[in-house]
Amino acid sequence: MITERELTLRAAERLERAATSAQPTEPVRDILGSTDLAAAYRVQQELVGRRLAAGRRIVGHKVGLTSPSVQQQLGVDQPDFGVLFDDMAFADGDTVPISRLMQPKIEAEVAFVLGADLDGELGLDQVRAAVDYFLAALEIVDSRIADWDITIVDTVADNASSGLYVLGLRPLTLDDLEPREVTMSMSINDQVVSEGNGRACLGDPLEALAWVARTAQQMGAPLRAGEVILSGALGPMSPVSAGDRVVADLGQLGQVTVTFSKENS
Repeated sequence: MITERELTLRAAERLERAATSAQPTEPVRDILGSTDLAAAYRVQQELVGRRLAAGRRIVGHKVGLTSPSVQQQLGVDQPDFGVLFDDMAFADGDTVPISRLMQPKIEAEVAFVLGADLDGELGLDQVRAAVDYFLAALEIVDSRIADWDITIVDTVADNASSGLYVLGLRPLTLDDLEPREVTMSMSINDQVVSEGNGRACLGDPLEALAWVARTAQQMGAPLRAGEVILSGALGPMSPVSAGDRVVADLGQLGQVTVTFSKENS
């Protein structure tokens, strides 16, 4: 009989091969089953451990599946989360090498930066008090699974389909603006491709932050001061290609921009 550990390693190695070779692979739900979230998070944790051993550093977390329509599409009733590493961050206005990605899509979000640990009692008041400031952000999602043929298990195992991210340059505090009041318009090559607002993210991006804080604490890895938390899309995500320039305007939070290189280098 195949053990839980053997299944975890089998799925992790499939995803790691895809990442190393830059060749998308078949889903891992044939190994883990299509509904076993605990198994999927074990695979995620295995891959995180390997990346830490290779010298990468955790700088935050991302929340996914915050949109009701996407939850319905995947047959789930809760978000998921993944880990942000130090080499995933790009600055506003940077050019991203398209070779870093396989099947990229992009979405505009609110990113929180924590000023205190989120451990212990985690009501919404405690979560608000831990926020130092928040920023406009672009998340560049990617999938190691061919053709984005994913269920909740596939995306969780694959670090919540994480890719890269870009932070804006206009920090605001919760005294300045409520995240649920943020408006968003995102353009690719001057064509508007996505519009939305803070309420599209679980009704309030702070609710997404609270959810990941509680979930991370339950898994034994509480969120810590200084972490960046990408709270989830404010509108539909869009595919991007080599040469594309993306601009997201988040009103009072300002604009955040990224360009994708034309060459595969």
